Amino acid sequence: MTILPVPRSAIIVVAAGSGTRLGAEAPKAFVGIDARSVLRHALDGVFAASPAQVVVVAPDGWQGDAETELRAAAGDRADLGHVVTGGATRQQSVAAGLSALWGDVEIVLVHDAARALTPPSQIDAVAAAVTAEAGIIPALPVVDTLKKVVDGVVVGAVDRSELAAAQTPQGFPRGPLEAAYAAAGDSGIEYTDDAALFSAAGHPVRYIAGSERAFKITTPADLQRARHLLGASVAATGAPRVGIGTDVHAFGGEGNLWLAGLEWPGEQPLSGHSDGDAVAHAIVDALLGAAGLGDIGEHFGTSHPEYAGAHADVFLARTRELLAEAGFEIGNVSVQLQGNRPRFSPRRAEAEGVLSAVLGAPVSVTATTTDGLGFPGRGEGIAVTAIASVVPDGHRHLKAGAQPSASRLER
Repeated sequence: MTILPVPRSAIIVVAAGSGTRLGAEAPKAFVGIDARSVLRHALDGVFAASPAQVVVVAPDGWQGDAETELRAAAGDRADLGHVVTGGATRQQSVAAGLSALWGDVEIVLVHDAARALTPPSQIDAVAAAVTAEAGIIPALPVVDTLKKVVDGVVVGAVDRSELAAAQTPQGFPRGPLEAAYAAAGDSGIEYTDDAALFSAAGHPVRYIAGSERAFKITTPADLQRARHLLGASVAATGAPRVGIGTDVHAFGGEGNLWLAGLEWPGEQPLSGHSDGDAVAHAIVDALLGAAGLGDIGEHFGTSHPEYAGAHADVFLARTRELLAEAGFEIGNVSVQLQGNRPRFSPRRAEAEGVLSAVLGAPVSVTATTTDGLGFPGRGEGIAVTAIASVVPDGHRHLKAGAQPSASRLER
């Protein structure tokens, strides 16, 4: 077993914000950019930088989700990571992160998860620039013309040569930062960022060049910008993402069979939490898998009673929404079902039409028997396998030679 040296630096990743301005149902750090969340992208950058203790500060109730994202990003560095619960303010959240630092840590970086695309090189550069006395922030020059406004009236210009747009991570020597946080807690003052808090305690703060990719995801427009940046290389190559899904259901219960989005009068139904439509369920798993969005149990399982008895159109429409929210469109789906009944071929075109209409993408369905082998061959149930492809939002239209509309580019 290889014993890794204890790092002398730590990165506190603040992910406890509500993200109200983003207008999402989940806290901002857990909103999907593509197949991965804001937090996962931020952690990918953190773990691509030089080894450091990583403390993720999560909202109360989201600690388990944060732990999952941390471990997925950390790989064989998982022992360097830890999740703590944030406070009511950003300052309280950072203080919670400080309380979890290891004793050997000398340099502390505080990083906003919302700056999800920050290059690892910027993280390393900040850590390297911290001294025993001075803090470091990455910053960009202000390029816009700035005006001072009072009561809606422009009263003067602001000299932008004296200004810089601060980013994260911001780095500090541990001892002075902890002392500054203690003093701030006693004063009751809430500072706009850690550099302001550190400076208020009498310590110097210097800056290094930041990165355009380290912008903060705050509004839906910021989220779309991140999606375009991440999807550009994939869209340029035209590489799709492919997923596979399987589902099996036994015959049982009352009523009629529902399969491939159709009702089959007189056929025994399949048992299940919803309507037992194994074709629809396999498609859902294939699509979610292609986009890296989990599986059907996570989104539609027994912990979601609202889907009890739901039919294929509900499952598939919601899956299409989940993919769209993550920046994907459906390319196509191919399904094969195995079973002795129902006799599928007479309704194949009808089933394909229904499924394709809900997903907004071509769906093909084939059926076969197993020559009497296994539970499908014995007539005990049906087994289904689905393969699906997804592409970054907008690419399917571009590949066909169409120019994207202004509304698509501005979405």
